Amino acid sequence: MFDPFSLTFDANGLIPAIAQDHATGEVLMLAWMNADAVRKTLEEGRVTYWSRSRRSFWTKGETSGHVQRLVEMRVDCDRDCLLLLVDQTGPACHTNRRSCFYSAIREGRQVEIMAPQSPSS
Repeated sequence: MFDPFSLTFDANGLIPAIAQDHATGEVLMLAWMNADAVRKTLEEGRVTYWSRSRRSFWTKGETSGHVQRLVEMRVDCDRDCLLLLVDQTGPACHTNRRSCFYSAIREGRQVEIMAPQSPSS
């Protein structure tokens, strides 16, 4: 069985986790996990993060319904970052966009490249 404590966590006991759509390859978001969030995600199959502001677990979609189901968890070569291949239901971003990466820097300016989804999307 995979031991989450074999990962390299920062001084706060956290590791960055990048969520990527498993089917399209689209990068959806970045959040943080502690060892217990890693274990919980692997056990339950629903992605659970650690909220740095609330200092508590945050299972994606628990209030919005925009669930992330784990397809595969990957560990980078330094063991200090995770890539979560997920099946995303609804928008991943709290701004109601598919991805948190909805702005680009183009010709020295920040440009919005993705509009919020309508409630029926």
